Amino acid sequence: MKIRSAVAVSAAFLLAACGGGGQIGDSDSGDAAANKKLVLIPGITAEPFYISMQCGFEEAAKAAGYEFDTQGPAKFDAAQQTPIVTGVLASKPAAVLIAPTDDKAMAGPMKQLKDAGIKVVEVDTKLQDTSIAASSISSNNEQGGKLAAETLNKLAAGKSGSVLVLNTKAGTSTTDARAKGFEDAIKAFPNLKYIGQQYTDNEPATAASKVTATLAANPDLIGVFATNLNSGEGAATGLRNAGKTGAVNLVGFDASPKQVQDLQAGTVQALIAQDPATIGKQGVEQALAAIDGKGNKRDIETDLVAITKDDASANSRYFYKEKC
Repeated sequence: MKIRSAVAVSAAFLLAACGGGGQIGDSDSGDAAANKKLVLIPGITAEPFYISMQCGFEEAAKAAGYEFDTQGPAKFDAAQQTPIVTGVLASKPAAVLIAPTDDKAMAGPMKQLKDAGIKVVEVDTKLQDTSIAASSISSNNEQGGKLAAETLNKLAAGKSGSVLVLNTKAGTSTTDARAKGFEDAIKAFPNLKYIGQQYTDNEPATAASKVTATLAANPDLIGVFATNLNSGEGAATGLRNAGKTGAVNLVGFDASPKQVQDLQAGTVQALIAQDPATIGKQGVEQALAAIDGKGNKRDIETDLVAITKDDASANSRYFYKEKC
């Protein structure tokens, strides 16, 4: 992991996401019944998936009569997310909803929240250590990868060729599960040769260059599965720059406004969309159940859907937002 400067860490600590609600201040009260503060710490700010999750979080928190705040890092990076968790710990909210940016590195900071009596609910991503969070809400990501493989096979329409997976960062629980689901499912289609996965560091420019390099080494490339929003947007750019738009079927994960535009324009052939607003809403429900001592459902999975240009309008409720 790259070492961050003190200035960068301070900047990450101060960063807040768009549209936060009531500001969280210091509280000396240990009375859970009097503590009406919830905080969402997404994996990254200014990303439509997490903005859509924030919208569901804010709506549910407001309806329950709770104050709410959202704070997140500028990059999907444990070194940037950790000081934000530390700052939230000092403010002593009743519960924190968090999308951990690393399934191992974030265990220590999140355990500090739990040890301070703050209820922890994982949203989207989760730790390998299952003893810290009261509940984890996410999409069935392995199923999403399987759905992507099946969709690529349909798009190939019997033609043979190589297929590539673009993943974001190793150690990201959601995208690793998507890649695994794809790898397991693609074996059922002998016409499609799986050539492995490559990591993009969650940077669209890196995804674009990976696609360009793969095309040069594998001229029979027939399909690409991008496991997250930034990788998908970058893959579309790489195919466009190579003049392979449409010739190589691109299945993206998520449904940001830009990805939906690419779908409608034919740059992307299919999207595997999640339901982030529901993840945020159910995260609040589980947090309140933990606060009230009513018990939690430990693992909750939300819906996914494969969207093509032909059925985009019918599935518009799954499109992500840029603001609440």
